[in-house]
Amino acid sequence: MSFDPHAARREFPILGRQVHGKPLIYLDSAASAQKPRAVIEAMSGAMEHAYANVHRGIHTLANETTEAYERARESVRRLLGAGSVNEIVFTKGTTEAINLVASSFGQSLKAGDEIVLSQMEHHANIVPWHFLRERLGVVLRFAPVTDDGRLDLEGYRALLGPRTRMVAISHMSNVLGTINPVAEIIADAHAAGALVLLDGAQAVVHSRVDVRALDVDFYAFSGHKLYGPTGIGALYGKAELLASLPPYQGGGEMIGIVSEEQITYADPPHRFEAGTPPILEAVGLGAAVDWLMALDRDAVAAHEHALYDRVKERLNGANWITEIGTAPGKGAIFSFAMEGAHAHDVAQILDRYGIAVRAGTHCAEPLMRRFGMTSSARASFALYNTLEEADAFAEALTKTRTFFA
Repeated sequence: MSFDPHAARREFPILGRQVHGKPLIYLDSAASAQKPRAVIEAMSGAMEHAYANVHRGIHTLANETTEAYERARESVRRLLGAGSVNEIVFTKGTTEAINLVASSFGQSLKAGDEIVLSQMEHHANIVPWHFLRERLGVVLRFAPVTDDGRLDLEGYRALLGPRTRMVAISHMSNVLGTINPVAEIIADAHAAGALVLLDGAQAVVHSRVDVRALDVDFYAFSGHKLYGPTGIGALYGKAELLASLPPYQGGGEMIGIVSEEQITYADPPHRFEAGTPPILEAVGLGAAVDWLMALDRDAVAAHEHALYDRVKERLNGANWITEIGTAPGKGAIFSFAMEGAHAHDVAQILDRYGIAVRAGTHCAEPLMRRFGMTSSARASFALYNTLEEADAFAEALTKTRTFFA
């Protein structure tokens, strides 16, 4: 197989629009990716032809909707290489998935137990663990990041000890693009007797994931970064671990029996899906996963890396740009600071050229402080971006520089 980005981008209606009279160049996919027609049509089709609540009805529409919802779960299972659909819990996204694990697993923790994170974590993989620090007295330990944006493996290993209960680390950094050596991280954590949760919000979009080959305990991702809708994501958990966890929320669907005296709980994954779920969003996620998996993902990854390399080539010698994160083998994310300019100003000027980039702390304040920065700009490349757009971005950066020189 091969990959044609020009053919792929024609499947994204929004990419045909203009911004400030310029063709839209969307370089903010790490925050939220655009949606192909396959997703748009799957969701509108569900609303037009077969919508009802799931799991509760026996009429035709309820059965059809339940089948579509559970087909999406099977799609996610295939995406992650999980052994069973019962290991896939639908959540609102990566944030809720991590909160679910922290809340449920956290009930087994006590003061002095340790959670190992890293300095490159998104706030979604920091704040839920801080809740446990505040409420239970657990200790958070942060593995350091090197100057080029790699996880310091020796520093990480030095943090593992007899009190380590959980290692929660990004598979791929949303700021640096660093792809962490997760197989080693997991093996070291397990040798220390700890469980591992991977934040896969970025990695699952750009690389193949096999949770069984990794032997990871929990894996979380969001649909909206994977060309699907917002409000939906998934948590993978090993079957025996999910079965051991108490519910995260209470309500309908997650119960076995309810009486005035007692309740029993459903088996996973329904134990963790209280109330009416995001049905249409799950259908959209399933469509996004099926659409993506039909592509040659190795060719897609090579194309995305070529975009990043093209920008680096065009900016070679531009000493007024400082890139943050240059780890070997990193993903197609270009985070940078422009000399004499605030990231927000850079993003506003680029917008006048029709180019959408992210600016700020990227929900990673500890990482910003690690590099002595208060903000940065970030261009993140997706399969629908082209070499022509990479060239236009580099040219616009050079023009933007003139405002601050």
